[in-house]
Amino acid sequence: MSSSETERSSGAAPSADQAADALPAVAPQLRSLRRQASLTLEAAARAAGLSPAHLSRLETGQRQPSLPMLLALARIYGTTVAELLGETPAARDAVIRAADMEPTAAGGWTYWQAGAPGRGMQALRVHVPYGSQGDIVRVHPGEEWLHVLRGRLRLRLGDTTHQLAPGDSAHFDSLTPHRIAAQDPDGVELLFVHTLLQSPTAALCLGPTPGDTP
Repeated sequence: MSSSETERSSGAAPSADQAADALPAVAPQLRSLRRQASLTLEAAARAAGLSPAHLSRLETGQRQPSLPMLLALARIYGTTVAELLGETPAARDAVIRAADMEPTAAGGWTYWQAGAPGRGMQALRVHVPYGSQGDIVRVHPGEEWLHVLRGRLRLRLGDTTHQLAPGDSAHFDSLTPHRIAAQDPDGVELLFVHTLLQSPTAALCLGPTPGDTP
């Protein structure tokens, strides 16, 4: 068994180098899907809360996007994270087998597609490492639902912080500024469902709040 297979079977989070290797198709896909959506670089960057220079670096492969960034861009372009990553869509089926859920790393997060393509919602199983992306605030139309499978989660909704343990769930309007962070060193594993919307203003990534902690 290779080292990558060993890490995959053990559930260990990929390294930064492995995460970069897992995203070879992101750059051309980001540019292609933005153009298909008839959005300029400036308009797409503004909707995602990024600078045009940052989005340009993502589209040219000079930087790798985090999973929250991919989720935001997927909403803007009316697609899924899987398509952004250049994955070939499987035939639509009502049942998704565990053996068919291949892990993908993005920005320190690891996720598994848990839903079928071409639906009005995107379902993911997500592993959020401790200290990763906990300062990113997201705001966008739609709804999100999450369920904690393992570990403890800190969920910030507006001005209120919630502590979620295994078995706890949250269902909220995504226009409420929100961010999530793992409380435990081993990270937190979630089931995550969000609505897909196609609109140039469908996502906004605000970034860290000055003087605030996740």
